[in-house]
Amino acid sequence: MYQQDHFVVLETNQPEQFLTQSELLEKLKKTLQQLIIQDLPPDLQKFDTAEAQAQYLLDTTCELDIAPGQYLQWYAVRLEK
Repeated sequence: MYQQDHFVVLETNQPEQFLTQSELLEKLKKTLQQLIIQDLPPDLQKFDTAEAQAQYLLDTTCELDIAPGQYLQWYAVRLEK
């Protein structure tokens, strides 16, 4: 998919949400700020800011393990007009 303007977001025990790219980045930043840096994957620990970490996640993956049994997943979707 060439454009990634909208995403479906799945969270543990939550209904699916549709977010814009900027809304997803904000959600990822807030989630990352609540986590302990040592609990983050090694590739995320190298970034100094939650914003840089969130952008890296958006560019390279579609899932973040928050805690045992808890996850945050996102997938690009095309919304019909």
